[in-house]
Amino acid sequence: MSRHIFLTLSLLLAFPLTTFAQKGVVDVNGHPTYKGREIAQTMHYAGAPWLIRESRQREEDCEKMLKNLGIKPGMTVCDMGCGNGFYSLKMAEMVGKEGKVLAVDIQPEMLRLLKARAEEQGIDNIELVLGDIDNPKLPEGKVDLILCVDVYHEFSHPVEMLRHMRKALKPDGVIALLEFRLEDPNVPIKLLHKMSKKQMNLEYESNGFEVVRQFDGLPWQHMVFYGKADEAAKPD
Repeated sequence: MSRHIFLTLSLLLAFPLTTFAQKGVVDVNGHPTYKGREIAQTMHYAGAPWLIRESRQREEDCEKMLKNLGIKPGMTVCDMGCGNGFYSLKMAEMVGKEGKVLAVDIQPEMLRLLKARAEEQGIDNIELVLGDIDNPKLPEGKVDLILCVDVYHEFSHPVEMLRHMRKALKPDGVIALLEFRLEDPNVPIKLLHKMSKKQMNLEYESNGFEVVRQFDGLPWQHMVFYGKADEAAKPD
């Protein structure tokens, strides 16, 4: 495991940011769990440099991921758990002047870091959104794509968050969920910060979503797109 990854995971353990007392989450021996999965703690903003580490392209093939998102000029897209804006800035260029990026994070410090980077690069089509742990505060029915890169497994309120995210999507909008592959022991990430595709589908399908497509060509991550399931399929 690289020193950068070890440092970040140490920070995850050192700075707990969330509390757990909500629908669907149960305490198992002092650990919050959802549908059998232990929920990880949110990465503290002190770990932000890891998000823009030099090795990220090699480890995750970020360029290939972006090419397979299906983003078009004029779209309204969301970078959920945007951190210091590694993907927000790239998507802002992809949607163009007529599009918009809604950059959501629960830590104002992360948003300040993103704001500074956007100003430095002259990018002005990013809207900063300070979300809550149970509500991303997105506009209802306005979003074409919500990108969740290695962040969903840290949601302390997954049911509430997915409900609000579902409402934010346009009828044909999708969530692009990326998580480090639990099934692959060669992915050098702690188990708590990985998810299996089976678990991803279980949680999303239980909350009114269905798989619409997937891309399996990334080095370390699953990439699955979820759209709204039939309205008759009520979330758990």
